[in-house]
Amino acid sequence: MNLKSHKLCYTLMTLLVCLWGLEYIVAKKALEDFEPLTLVFFKYGVSFLVLAPIKLATGRELRIRRKHILPMLVCALFGDIIYYATEYQALSYVSVAVLTIILSFVPLLSILIEWGLFGRRPSPLMVAGVCTCILGIALVIGIDLGQLRGAPLGYALGGIAVLAWNIYNFFTERLTDDFNVLDLTLYQITCTLILLTPYIIAHPPTLASLTPAAIGGAVYLGVVSGALGFFIYVNALSVLGATPCALYSTFMPVTAAFFGWILLKETLTPLQIAGGAVVIASACVVLRQKSLSDARCEARERSDGP
Repeated sequence: MNLKSHKLCYTLMTLLVCLWGLEYIVAKKALEDFEPLTLVFFKYGVSFLVLAPIKLATGRELRIRRKHILPMLVCALFGDIIYYATEYQALSYVSVAVLTIILSFVPLLSILIEWGLFGRRPSPLMVAGVCTCILGIALVIGIDLGQLRGAPLGYALGGIAVLAWNIYNFFTERLTDDFNVLDLTLYQITCTLILLTPYIIAHPPTLASLTPAAIGGAVYLGVVSGALGFFIYVNALSVLGATPCALYSTFMPVTAAFFGWILLKETLTPLQIAGGAVVIASACVVLRQKSLSDARCEARERSDGP
């Protein structure tokens, strides 16, 4: 299996957003017993127990160098700790619907970062496609304009989460030049556990919180969302780049709504179904435009080379 195939990466990322859509339901149940950072710690603890034996079986060489330590810690801090901490804390101030809208700005910020820092000017169709995705998400979650009058701190926390995830994406994309996918995933998980260990020592979970639902949720998140999910995501970052991967976050409300309909018997209105179709169609347009734009950039770089 060629993990560097673009077609395979798109297929696996589609599978991943389905798995991460189901994560909302599992995490919501586990958070009834665990604090957010406690759940993150156990999630990545399980991920480490899954990936470490695979690493030992495939080769014990540690390829990490001193120059890699700081970028690794940045990825762990922003992608796993700050992102989840601000996302969960924002729910204390704004509704899930509003937070979902805020998080859907991840790909738009990614496009702006690529333009501002790397000179990759987006096409008008790409920008229009991302904006249409955001409108489609609003239809999927049934946003009420009255809900947008929330606490400023909630919006600020959501904005920090959007920025944190983009920082993670761009730093991880750079690190994929020096590591294979398994090593990079394992090293980032290890850094997350190291950074969270002082918190867990200061705030250990109580025996009462170790319920079957909480433990089962942590195991699912660690194996499926953590180990398998981040392996797929890091591989996609190395092949597709930060912005296409960020765009897949717009599918999350669609998959979450689907699993809510299947597992929680929640109702889907025709307007929500139409919104899901808008999100999928718009995202496909943006992904196509991004692929064409990258191909043109690579062609120009080759023609300008020696």
